[in-house]
Amino acid sequence: MASLLEIYRCNLTSLSLNSLCSCRSRCPFPSSSSSKTLILTPPPYSNLNLRVFFDESSRRIVRLKRGISLNHHRIIKAVARAEPDRIDEGETKEEVDGPLMKDSASESQQKASQLRKRVVFGLGIGISVGGVVLAGGWVFTVVIAAAVFVGAREYFELVRSRGIATGMTPPPRYVSRVCSVICALMPILTLYFGNIDVSVTSAAFVVAMALLLQRENPRFAQLSSAMFGLFYCGYLPCFWVKLRCGLAAPALNTRVGAAWPILLGGQTQWTVGLVATLISISSIIAADTCAFIGGKAFGRTPLTNISPKKTWEGTVAGLGGCIATSALLSKILCWPTSFLSAIALGVLNFFGSLFGDLTESMIKRDAGVKDSGSLIPGHGGILDRVDSYIFTGALVYSFVKTLLPLYGV
Repeated sequence: MASLLEIYRCNLTSLSLNSLCSCRSRCPFPSSSSSKTLILTPPPYSNLNLRVFFDESSRRIVRLKRGISLNHHRIIKAVARAEPDRIDEGETKEEVDGPLMKDSASESQQKASQLRKRVVFGLGIGISVGGVVLAGGWVFTVVIAAAVFVGAREYFELVRSRGIATGMTPPPRYVSRVCSVICALMPILTLYFGNIDVSVTSAAFVVAMALLLQRENPRFAQLSSAMFGLFYCGYLPCFWVKLRCGLAAPALNTRVGAAWPILLGGQTQWTVGLVATLISISSIIAADTCAFIGGKAFGRTPLTNISPKKTWEGTVAGLGGCIATSALLSKILCWPTSFLSAIALGVLNFFGSLFGDLTESMIKRDAGVKDSGSLIPGHGGILDRVDSYIFTGALVYSFVKTLLPLYGV
């Protein structure tokens, strides 16, 4: 029978498109078995297509099925068929191709199931978030606080992961838990006091003292990772509370505001903060969707090594979708009144979401994980879903508060 080469794990140390691969370790191929196992190691953050491999033991050329990609930290299961000059007696093409067809069918079913999960849970999250944004007030703030708590736990688990902890000393677990609770309290304190500066300063002082007074030798890496956690997971999300609940000026001169139903609080509840929050969230969703579709259809040029799947073509498509959504909603909702302000808001939303996504991708890359958690089936963790929103709230709030005269009304 024609020998089969079964690749379970690909880890390439050195491979170029114009050269043959070199193996870190060669596995013995028993003569009695038709299945052979090869362990390869690709260069970091490479996305290569293997075409031909020379099997020295049998002196045959093994051709791998087109489309097999090697990505960093990805386990690839594939079966490659050795193609000798002839087929042994009694062997049919179906016997040779059977394992490959079964593996392809199983992979297709798995992808379809994953896609269904993403769509179902994505729609559920979208409807829930829409209701929470419309409710505003304490409902909006408590939901933000809960998401911040889970996101902070995920962040500190990433800091403690092997990929990051091997190069630094992570904070002790009790400090991580205290930081997670402090991050969850920040949005609530923001709504109650209207300002978060004093609370953040006090929290940073408490965490620094706890780290400096621990029994073990305190390390700067512990302090820096804890402080960044307070900033990234606690302080930045508070601006969504300031945007939604702090900009309470009614937008009464808009057609939608005049017709806002009494059941939802009447005209006074149609505020600048509500409109700005709806436009920002919708623009970010449009940017992610257009970037995904554009990258799948036209993506050829990688954007950055931090996130190898992102392409310049997808980025341009996402920017266009974000600006178009912001401009369209500004016309429908009559806010902001200036068309140039609506375009500027779309650009700001896009770059805030892009760099928020890249920041979380950098943390996950150093941690050596694909997702920040497994809380949401098909989507990963909380940080995987809200990374595009972390910086955006602060940018939009600053834009509306300082650059739009009379909040753009």
